[in-house]
Amino acid sequence: MPPSTPIAITVIAVLCAAAGVWMTSVHALSRVLVPFGGGVLMGVAAFWVLPEMAESLHWAAAVLWIAAGVAALWAIDRFVYPVCPACSQPHDHDHCQATLHGFGVPLLLAAALHAALDGWSVSAAGDGSVHLSAPFVMAIAVHKIPEGFALGVIARAALASPLIAFAWCALAEAATLAGALLEMGLAPHMSQYVLHALLAVAGGSFLYLGGHAVHGEWRRRGSTAAALMPALTGMAGPTVLRLFRMLG
Repeated sequence: MPPSTPIAITVIAVLCAAAGVWMTSVHALSRVLVPFGGGVLMGVAAFWVLPEMAESLHWAAAVLWIAAGVAALWAIDRFVYPVCPACSQPHDHDHCQATLHGFGVPLLLAAALHAALDGWSVSAAGDGSVHLSAPFVMAIAVHKIPEGFALGVIARAALASPLIAFAWCALAEAATLAGALLEMGLAPHMSQYVLHALLAVAGGSFLYLGGHAVHGEWRRRGSTAAALMPALTGMAGPTVLRLFRMLG
């Protein structure tokens, strides 16, 4: 994987966070993109990660590791802290009139951890042993767009000024690079089975994040079509790419 890949993903997230901080209208756009990004994540997990991991781990083990990824994120989301806090907060930030006192620090810490896991996944997928680099990059990059928008909006409501909000958002999203570097340092000391198992867990996290995004948008809008149509559109891209690869 070229070193520029995690850098490019980080830049996307930082630019979207900047838009969220300074442009009050982009939050509506981010909500339109949330189910689309969720569909991309689910499509990559189902049509790229699962088949590729099944070739290395066999189907039963691949399904078990992906299920473990889903279960792990569900447990964290349910009992610890929202796994994608910038995308899943129920507070109506479109009409927020008051500063969210005390909300900035836990939000930004969770966002940094989430970004580090993104960087780890991108780096692990790009080691050349599986054909996942392009789909992973696409899925995470698309997911970073609504995540960055929402993070900027919420941070602006929680912090004293736009410059401070942007600086902390940029620092949180920079953890993507830290996660990629950590994976690069540890990967040579891991077996191929462990690396593939971790990628399968990452695929399970994609499934949970994607389903979480689509379900959250369905609850907010109260319309199944408004959430499912963008999600199905997002799933179509990875599906078509996988079909062309099989035919090729």
